[in-house]
Amino acid sequence: MSLKLLSSNKCFEGEQRIYSHFSNVLGCEMKFGVYMPPANLEDNVTCPVLFYLSGLTCTHENFIQKSGMQQYAAKYGLIVINPDTSPRNLDIPGEEDSYDFGTGASFYINATKEPWSKNYQMFSYITDELVQLINQNFPVVPTKKGIFGHSMGGHGALICALKNPGLYQSVSAFAPIANPVECPWGQKAFKGYLGDNQELWKQWDSTHLAETYSSSPIELFIDQGCNDNFLNEKQLLPENLLQAASSNDHLQTIYKQRAGYDHSYYYIATFIGEHIAYHAKLLN
Repeated sequence: MSLKLLSSNKCFEGEQRIYSHFSNVLGCEMKFGVYMPPANLEDNVTCPVLFYLSGLTCTHENFIQKSGMQQYAAKYGLIVINPDTSPRNLDIPGEEDSYDFGTGASFYINATKEPWSKNYQMFSYITDELVQLINQNFPVVPTKKGIFGHSMGGHGALICALKNPGLYQSVSAFAPIANPVECPWGQKAFKGYLGDNQELWKQWDSTHLAETYSSSPIELFIDQGCNDNFLNEKQLLPENLLQAASSNDHLQTIYKQRAGYDHSYYYIATFIGEHIAYHAKLLN
């Protein structure tokens, strides 16, 4: 799988890069960001890798430009990868009709319903193809991977970890869509990508996955702004995930509630350092 370097900017003595490549899994050209810390560029240290999944309407650019994560990735010596949120430019009827379905709204699942099933295989892209691509082309430690994300991407991070025991050594989520089968966003996406079988929906829902998870113990770090309008509108439902995890001896949770904070990147930028320090502790 050949990579094309689109840009590279010096940042906190490291480099923020953007690459593109053709994804065989998604059937289209995809872009992703890579932050290379000075530990690698200056000292040739092979580094742990941290994957970040963005939320609805985002591209690969939002996190790079708004989170301020680079200073912390530089401090802790982490390579940070952030892919796009969906396949692009496929000309599927309806892919551009709404912000919460189609382009920019993959929900990081593998679609089974036509016409989405041919290309909307983001779960396999994130957990398999992209992982292989990074392992083959960047100086990462393959056994030291973390994953985190925001909103739809928080949902994505949680299901990637819960459905792949042992693949990630750390996982956290900002304001995740924690129980999509019970919220309007999730119901719209799952019906469109998966059809009407709600038992199939549960296989892509972190709350239901937490109920049945039985593999190696894992800790879930959940972060939530208390003034998040989507929390109040019952789109996120972290309380359902926390309740499910509390009765499972294989899962532990950390739940941070942030008074006064909303759903925006101002919130993420405020606490991104804490999250990266958390991942660094587990990965280093």
